[in-house]
Amino acid sequence: MSKIGVFICHCGENIGATIDCEKVAAEAAKFDGVAFATDYKYMCSDPGQSLIRKAIEEQKLDGVVVAACSPRMHEPTFRRACSEAGLNPYLCEMANLREHCSWVHEKGEPTTAKAIDIVRGLVEKVKRNKPLKPIEVPITKKALVIGGGIAGIQAALDIANCGHQVILVEKEPSIGGHMSQLSETFPTLDCSQCILTPRMVEVAQHPNIKLYTYAELEHLDGFIGNFKATIRLKAKSVDEKICTGCGLCTTKCPQKRISSEFNAGLGLRTAIYVPFPQAVPNKPVIDKKHCNYYKRGKCKICEKTCPTGAICFDKEDEFVTEDIGAVVVATGFNVLGTEFFPEYGYGRYKDVITGLQFERLASASGPTSGEIRRPSDGTMPKKIVFIACAGSRDPAKGIHYCSKICCMYTAKHAMLYQHKVHGGESYVFYMDIRAAGKNYEEFVRRAIEDDGVNYVRGRVARIYEKDGKLIVKGVDTLMGAQPVEIEADMVVLATAGVSNEGAEELAQRLHVSYDPYKFFAEAHPKLKPVETNTAGIYVAGACQAPRDIPETVSMASGAAAKVAALFSSDKLVREPLIAVVNRMAPPVYSTCVGCFMCQTACPYQAIEREEIKDRGGNVVKTVARVNPGLCQGCGTCVAFCRSKSIDIQGYSNDQMYAEVMALLHTQGA
Repeated sequence: MSKIGVFICHCGENIGATIDCEKVAAEAAKFDGVAFATDYKYMCSDPGQSLIRKAIEEQKLDGVVVAACSPRMHEPTFRRACSEAGLNPYLCEMANLREHCSWVHEKGEPTTAKAIDIVRGLVEKVKRNKPLKPIEVPITKKALVIGGGIAGIQAALDIANCGHQVILVEKEPSIGGHMSQLSETFPTLDCSQCILTPRMVEVAQHPNIKLYTYAELEHLDGFIGNFKATIRLKAKSVDEKICTGCGLCTTKCPQKRISSEFNAGLGLRTAIYVPFPQAVPNKPVIDKKHCNYYKRGKCKICEKTCPTGAICFDKEDEFVTEDIGAVVVATGFNVLGTEFFPEYGYGRYKDVITGLQFERLASASGPTSGEIRRPSDGTMPKKIVFIACAGSRDPAKGIHYCSKICCMYTAKHAMLYQHKVHGGESYVFYMDIRAAGKNYEEFVRRAIEDDGVNYVRGRVARIYEKDGKLIVKGVDTLMGAQPVEIEADMVVLATAGVSNEGAEELAQRLHVSYDPYKFFAEAHPKLKPVETNTAGIYVAGACQAPRDIPETVSMASGAAAKVAALFSSDKLVREPLIAVVNRMAPPVYSTCVGCFMCQTACPYQAIEREEIKDRGGNVVKTVARVNPGLCQGCGTCVAFCRSKSIDIQGYSNDQMYAEVMALLHTQGA
């Protein structure tokens, strides 16, 4: 005979203002198997939890139903309280009266009646709950960080400083990411390189960090605590162990007119190159696409001039395998390509550039040594127009979201221009100013009030060239949609931040979700902002959505904290709410027929094949088996199983049927 305890929470007024909680408790006390029922204002508070613990001990309860808010918020809280009272935590269930009832209905008898039905269904389910034990999984205390921008650097350093081994993989020849391309950072105008480069060096020298640059993740197998990563080390054609980084080869290379990726196409580099002077590692790589030897089989000047013999043209890609326990994805973002802005003349007019290109012009390490110069003729622009929301918040471009950083870096760019070009005029066309960070609004005000930047609220319709000037045509909506026409020497587009190339393929390789814009998706935007739907894989920075540097660093440290918490124990204790394939006595062994439809459907690759043998060691049948380390309890396999041989522990067919029949008031459910 069941002895169920039912506890109704008012949740302040979230539930109590709409539902008669006292009546729900009174009706619940009449349910078959309910030995105790009560209500309380805040059941999740310390007195509320004490009430539950006391009732379990005094009433000898063998099941608990807490009718309150979302289980995602407080189910662990109430299960912990039950466990402290000696009750198996998985004999406790939550009825969601807030989201499923009080928040979606007006106050009245029907709302209270629905709440009573919801509680009745959970009571019937709890009667069929069985004690479960958490799953213990061994942990490999080594982390993989994918991406060497500021997010990857911060995450790697935080994990390494906790005493754990880190593998940092960066696809470019150097770590640093987009932050290494910046001139100054808002809102303090700190030198970006001055902040970043010491951390880059720290990564390279840290004893707990193994750095793989010019490398990519090829495969990831396994599950939380027990991943196996296969990493492709792309051939650099330079032996880093021998190379001293003298740079002589880069000065002798005849291929000198290759567009520099680091300078966003505004500068040139050679076929054998170091991305930028502060690169880590500061060793060159050969660009096979442009190298004369790889294209025509002739040249090898770099090999002849190298004093240490570090050039090796026959070097092939290598593959290394690492056992790891957790993954931090910090692959960053990109900006819209030139094809998105035909109305602004980008691609036709050299003096229409992106914000990232302006950063390189303003940077002391840039192609103009920090002087603002027109790409077309090298002259100093006397009048410049900045266009915010170039692509962002623009359904016509297929991008509905705000890129978040554009308002701030546009203000920074205008401010830098005024500082560097005395007497110059700057205009900013904007839709709205979104300056939500600490000291951000003050920074924008400083640009307008102290530096004399002219802000024009309105969109630019068209840009065309006339007599060597760029004619910017738009409207000022604050002046009653008054037409505005400016003759500018240069136009800077605050282009939308978009997901990195290859993000979709990487997400599929990692078995994590991504949104319609191919940014990586978090497990929960509030409760699990750095976790993904795949346990043990975390996200940090702009690979999840456009982020500024402070938020990126915060996310990276948050992801590192999750990894450190995971590595704090030798074994991982996981929820046992996973799929199981039934087992029976011989000669049946299992009702599984071995069709393995479940294996093809499982999004986590948790279904394995298992041979069942008799006492003589002969294989009787091959059936499905669920790997408890990989299974996330999604239930897809249950839906696909033709023989109904799979159940989710805690959500069996019997439990679900009983709950539904109770909602229908069917007798004998």
